[in-house]
Amino acid sequence: MSAPATTTSNPAEAGGFTHRQILAIMSGLMLGLFLAALDQTIVATALPTIVGDFHRSDLLPWVITAYLLASTASTPLWGKAGDLYGRKRVFQLAIVVFLVASALCGASRNMYELIAFRGLQGIGGGGLISLVFAIIGDVIPPRERGRYQGYFGAVFGIASVVGPLAGGFFVDSLSWRYIFYINLPIGLAALIVTNRVLRLPKRTRKVLIDWWGALLLVAGVSCILLATQSGGTDYPWGSWQIIGLFVLGPLLLVGFAIREKMAPEPILPLDLFRMQIFTVSNTISFVSGIAMFGALAFLPQYLQLVHGVSATESGLLLLPLLIGLLVMSISSGRYISATGRYRWFPLAGTILVTTGLILLTHLGAHTSLAVFSLYVLVFGAGLGLFMQVLTLIVQNAVPMKQMGVATSSVTFFRSMGGAIGASALGAVLTAQISYQLERTLPPKLVAGGGNKVAQFVLSPQALDALKQTHPALHEIIIQAYSHAIDRLFLVAVPVSILSVIAALFIKQVKLRVSNVPPPAAAAAPASAGTDAVPLAPGGTN
Repeated sequence: MSAPATTTSNPAEAGGFTHRQILAIMSGLMLGLFLAALDQTIVATALPTIVGDFHRSDLLPWVITAYLLASTASTPLWGKAGDLYGRKRVFQLAIVVFLVASALCGASRNMYELIAFRGLQGIGGGGLISLVFAIIGDVIPPRERGRYQGYFGAVFGIASVVGPLAGGFFVDSLSWRYIFYINLPIGLAALIVTNRVLRLPKRTRKVLIDWWGALLLVAGVSCILLATQSGGTDYPWGSWQIIGLFVLGPLLLVGFAIREKMAPEPILPLDLFRMQIFTVSNTISFVSGIAMFGALAFLPQYLQLVHGVSATESGLLLLPLLIGLLVMSISSGRYISATGRYRWFPLAGTILVTTGLILLTHLGAHTSLAVFSLYVLVFGAGLGLFMQVLTLIVQNAVPMKQMGVATSSVTFFRSMGGAIGASALGAVLTAQISYQLERTLPPKLVAGGGNKVAQFVLSPQALDALKQTHPALHEIIIQAYSHAIDRLFLVAVPVSILSVIAALFIKQVKLRVSNVPPPAAAAAPASAGTDAVPLAPGGTN
C-alpha cells in the first residue's frame, strides 16, 4: 500500500482560498486553458490551405484525428499523474510538451510530419485541459464553482473568437506555420504565471503507472479510428482489414477494462462507474463529443468552399456560435451557484445541440449567411449549457482523492467521442462527396479525371479560380459538397439524440460547500456517490 500523500501548509486546509487567491490561481490556469482552446480553433481555418500546400487531401482528417487520439489516450494518464505527483508540476510538464510539439508542427515539411507532431501536441493538450479543471476542483468547492465558471467560458469564447481570426490572418497574410508558432509566447507566459501563483499541496508518494493499461487503451482506440478513417477509402467497408480493425478495437478495450480491475494503480478506476451520476455524465460526454467535434471540424471548410469566404471571414462567421456558448455558460454557472441546482442544464443543452444539428442539415450551396448564423447560435447555446456543468457534476460526486482521475474522465470520454466523430463523420463526408460528384459530373469528365476534379473540394483557392474559368463546373462542385455536409449532420442527429436520453437520468446531488469534508463525510464509502455536504434549501429535487 502506498504511503499517504504529504502536503505542505496551504490555505485550503485552513478553510479555503480567498477570492483574491482564487483569481490569482485562475490567471495561470486560464492561460494554460487558452493555449489548448486556441489550438483547437486556430487550426480549423487553416486546414484547407495546409492541404493545398502539401497536396495530400486524403490525409486531411488525420491532422484533426491525430490530435484528438493522442489527447484522448493521454488524458487519464495526466489525471492519474496529477493525483499522485502533484498537479502543479504535472501541469507545467504538459505546457512544455505542448510548446515543443507546437514548434515542431510549425517546422513540418510534409503531412506525415505534421500528423506525427500533432499527435505529440495532443498529448500535451490532453494534460492542459484535464488538469486545469482538476486544479479548480482542488481550489473551489462545488457550490461556489459556478460563480467562476463564467471565467472559463470566457476563455473558450475568447479563444474561439481569436483563434479563427488569428488563423485567418496568418493564412491570408503570412503563413499557416504561424498558427503553431503563436503558441510559444503564450505558453511561456503560462509557465511563468503558474510558477508564481500556483500554491498547491505537494505529494510525495511511491506509485506505479499502469503502462499496460495505457497501451491497451491507445491500441484499442487507434484500431477503431483506423477502421472509420480507412473504410470506404483505402479499403472497402466489407474488407477483412476494416472488419478486423472493428473487431480488434473493442477486444483491446475489453482487455483494458480487465487490466484496470487488476492494476494496483488503475488509470481509470472501474469502481467509479458504480456511481450512476459518474456513468451517466461520462456517457453524455462521449455521445455529445461525437456530434460536437464532428460538426465543428467541418463548418469553417463549408464557409470557405461553398461561400468562398477567406479564412479570416470564416472565423468571424462563427462568432454567433461562440456568443451562444459564452452567454449560456456564464448564465448557467451563476444560476447553479445561486441555487445549487444543475440537473436540467445537461438535458436542455443536449436538446439545443440536437436542434442545432437538425437545422444544420438544411445547409445548402446558397444558404444565406444570416440563416447560417442563426443555426450555429442555437448549436453554441446548447454547448454552453452543459459542457462545463458535466465536469462540476462529476467532481461533486467523487471523493477528493480521486478528483484528478474523475475530472480527466469527462475530458477523456468527450475527446474519445470527438476523435471517433471527426474520423467517422469525415469518412461520411468524403464518401458523399465522391458519390455526389460521380452522380452529377458529366460522364466524360468523370472518366477523364473525376478524382482530379474532387481535389477542388479541399482547395478553396483552386475552387475560387474555377469559379472564374468554369462557373458551371464550380456550381456542380459546391452543390455536391453542400449535399455531402447535409448528410454529415444528418448522421450526427441520432447520435446526439442518445445524449438527450442519457441526460434524462442525471440526478441532483447536493453540492459541497467545502473541499475539506468533516470526518464523518470523509469516512463514508466512495461507492455511495453522495459524499456531498448538506446545504441550504435548493440543493435537491
